[in-house]
Amino acid sequence: MLRAGVELLNAANGVRPLAREGYLTIPVFAFGWPTSEMSPLYLAGSMLDAARRGLRGDFRGGRGRLALLLNAVTWALLYLIHHRNVSSQPHFEDPLREALGPEYPAISEAARADRRRLVGVWPHDLIRRRYVEKAGTVRYGPHPSVNHADIWRRADLPRDGKAPVLLQIPGGAWAIGMRRPQAYPLLSHLAEHGWVCVSIDYRVSPRHSWPDHIVDVKRALAWIKENIADYGGDPDFVAVSGGSAGGHLTSLVALTADDPQYQPGFEDADTSVVAAVPVYGRYDWVSARGSGRREFIAFLQRLVVKKPITSNRQIYADASPLYRVRPDAPPFFILHGQDDSIIPVPEGREFAEALQEVSTGPVVYAEIPHAQHAFDFYYGSPRAHYTAQAIEEFLSWVQGLRQAARHESAQRNSAAR
Repeated sequence: MLRAGVELLNAANGVRPLAREGYLTIPVFAFGWPTSEMSPLYLAGSMLDAARRGLRGDFRGGRGRLALLLNAVTWALLYLIHHRNVSSQPHFEDPLREALGPEYPAISEAARADRRRLVGVWPHDLIRRRYVEKAGTVRYGPHPSVNHADIWRRADLPRDGKAPVLLQIPGGAWAIGMRRPQAYPLLSHLAEHGWVCVSIDYRVSPRHSWPDHIVDVKRALAWIKENIADYGGDPDFVAVSGGSAGGHLTSLVALTADDPQYQPGFEDADTSVVAAVPVYGRYDWVSARGSGRREFIAFLQRLVVKKPITSNRQIYADASPLYRVRPDAPPFFILHGQDDSIIPVPEGREFAEALQEVSTGPVVYAEIPHAQHAFDFYYGSPRAHYTAQAIEEFLSWVQGLRQAARHESAQRNSAAR
């Protein structure tokens, strides 16, 4: 009976987070996250266990029948979770079509060099080994213990080519920042489509303090601009993406190109990007209003910035992408889950609206129904696949527009001669 009750509670938490306020959201996320993305595994395991217990006679009597009923309700909820997950693809595609126009798939297609796809569910480490050569792990900065990066590329990609490049910034509350095993569905999808991807580690708290995190990200970006051609990448087409804390850093690096404040010792380095894709990020380090905001600001003061906001408000404002929106921002594709219990969805909405109001470039916002935090993590999750597919579509669209603009410019120059 207890086991059946726990399974039902876990499934209900996967359907809808049981808490959205305070520190209780952390265990709610920890248990609900895998359930909401990998429910078929939970369903299969629960049914096999029920069959085993049934053969043992555990479902005899009133309590046993009640436990079986609870199991049946759990299975129905797990099926509902999977159905919603599988059916979520339009929520990734429709915002792109609405913001970029109905012709965007054709523009994206024109930019693709290859249509090979990775098939099947691979263990995370095998995915990385498929695309990251032994010589593909590099050091990009002066801090040898943390300034490491994996370079994802197909083995048959020409070294003298000009493949589009993605800088992937891991999340982890500015306190973990491990590149492995984050964003593997996205990295493998892009690598299979002929991209070169650079997944980085960076200095994290509490050992290090803000702004060390963003300084390292910019160092990595500067390294890419100087060295990625050796790996077949195009230094003139570098996009950036990341989730959670990585989503915050993605947005900030895209909105602070060449800002000397975050480039000590390499102020002249080019740190611009052609596009940014933040996923379920934090965009406001100032406001204490809203769900979980007070706890978040307290966390920043205690472990990340390590300075009180009352006397250092400008530091927090400068670190907030929400207060950095600008007319010349690069194209943005912002994704957020409606059921995010770690970073509530109003954070994504507010940032998208602020950027759309100011930026002269495209700003796409996709809000994914029923999606928890980190909905793109698990390889084999439909949402992870849809996320990777949508990001590749968006970035290929950006690349296609740039290619078309260069072609038109070349034609005009030729006609003028």
